[in-house]
Amino acid sequence: MSYEFITTDREDGVGIVTLNRPKILNALNLQLIDELVTELERLDKDPDIRTILVTGNERAFAAGADINEMAEASAIDIMKRDQFAVWDRISLISKPIIGAVSGFALGGGCELMMNCDIVIASETAVFGQPEIKLGVMPGAGGTQRLVRAVGLRKAMEMLLTGDPISAKEALQYGLVNRVVPVEAYYQEALKLSKQIAKQPPLAVQVIKKAAHKADDLPLQEGMDYERNGFYLLLASEDRKEGMQAFLEKRRPRFTGN
Repeated sequence: MSYEFITTDREDGVGIVTLNRPKILNALNLQLIDELVTELERLDKDPDIRTILVTGNERAFAAGADINEMAEASAIDIMKRDQFAVWDRISLISKPIIGAVSGFALGGGCELMMNCDIVIASETAVFGQPEIKLGVMPGAGGTQRLVRAVGLRKAMEMLLTGDPISAKEALQYGLVNRVVPVEAYYQEALKLSKQIAKQPPLAVQVIKKAAHKADDLPLQEGMDYERNGFYLLLASEDRKEGMQAFLEKRRPRFTGN
């Protein structure tokens, strides 16, 4: 497919999506988000793709929403266009999404980053929800996901001051998985994406869904959900292949069945 504001590529089972509005720091307008979600859903259905890598450039993952689209719009205008409905579709992607983040990840950019399952950040990355400085608040999950990621106290500080945190602080608070030099962040994320892409696809997707249920379910319900996933995977061909390969001391050949 042809897009205006993202570019796409694939490598060794990894679908790669790059935000591509570099002159304005990958500001997230409605069209970019629509293109991104459309491509994520397309990759999710592609049997040759096993993980998805989302990135920007060294200066910015995404510096926030495109304020030009919002400045003159009324509350009714924004409500009618239901601009956040498309964001909800990101959480339905079954394959792991790995974020490769450098530079600014602010506002909607931080919210998009928090929709990734794993995040590799460069040392130059900064994260924040500065909406309060514009007289508004996050609308694509910033208050909810940030509290779950860094805890109530730190989230309240970030949300009510609008001040960003560094990559080092983001790692300290569990907002990202790793911080690496800027020249290595993309390759590190791609390497991790390829590593996960070699795992049994059905197990990867069931594990992702079960792990996300931990945020939503009481412990015992979550345990029941996990066990049902375990029983399901026992019936897969990949389980047979994985165990047989282990016994035969060879590399498994997973097919996703």
